[in-house]
Amino acid sequence: MTIISLFLRNCTEAIDKWLLLFCMVWASFLIVLNYTLEIESGMIKGLDSRFSQCAALFLVYCSAFVIPYGFVAVFRKHLVATTPMFWLLLLIAPALFAVKASIANPLQNTIEGVWGSYWTIVTTLPFKLLVVLIPLIVLHRVFPEQPSFWGMTLKNVRWRPYGLMLVIMTPLIVFAGTQPDFLQTYPRLKQITFIAPHTEYSGWYQLLYEVSYGIDFVTIELFFRGFLIFAFARYAGAAAILPMAVFYCSIHFGKPLLECVSSFFGGLILGIVAHRTQSIIGGLAVHLGIAWMMEISGYVGNLRSG
Repeated sequence: MTIISLFLRNCTEAIDKWLLLFCMVWASFLIVLNYTLEIESGMIKGLDSRFSQCAALFLVYCSAFVIPYGFVAVFRKHLVATTPMFWLLLLIAPALFAVKASIANPLQNTIEGVWGSYWTIVTTLPFKLLVVLIPLIVLHRVFPEQPSFWGMTLKNVRWRPYGLMLVIMTPLIVFAGTQPDFLQTYPRLKQITFIAPHTEYSGWYQLLYEVSYGIDFVTIELFFRGFLIFAFARYAGAAAILPMAVFYCSIHFGKPLLECVSSFFGGLILGIVAHRTQSIIGGLAVHLGIAWMMEISGYVGNLRSG
């Protein structure tokens, strides 16, 4: 636990306090606006085309990511080197994730019946990993001096602090499993309950679904704690952590409110650790652990309430 405290203390000292205050206030404003107007769950999901959804998500993500950097560029100029490449990356990042969030699986509607639906569901998140991974491979070639592929390295990883993080999160996840809005969303596994009457091996198909679900967190960590930290740290140093945390919060606008609020602080902590260790592997392990614990908590909570 001392190691975690040291990471947080050292990086907190390096983070500009005015930027921290602005990002917390701005994230709070966006959260209130989203849940009051139902922007994510109502307006965007109600759009007719995926192109319209992509454009709307791009605007949402820009509001969460570009505006904090705009604050830095105007009021805290000493924190960031605003080169042409910086501005280009600033637009590429929300555009790439908007595509990831809105793009359709090529298998959709190509296989008929129950199993067509199942295979579409379990291949969508691996497909979206490729959508993000391929551009990140190209972008990594632009920054060949990176010590690893966007933090995908075991170097400097010490597992005990990450285990303690999971222990700390356990009671919060157990509590979440008693909340109605959480139980409406979790476990995500209930998306494939329709296959149960059609197979004697539903357990294996459920396991495959959970593996597919876990792949999405590889995408998330690679993009947020990898690309958004290491690509932008060359221009903004530790200040890159805060806009990333607001952006990360914005992708949770369709989730339960408590999960959305906590995502800002979770993203902030994982960003600090990634920046400090120059690795995203430990954070990925924590994120996967939390995700699967939430699945278990949702499953147990629905059993109790049912």
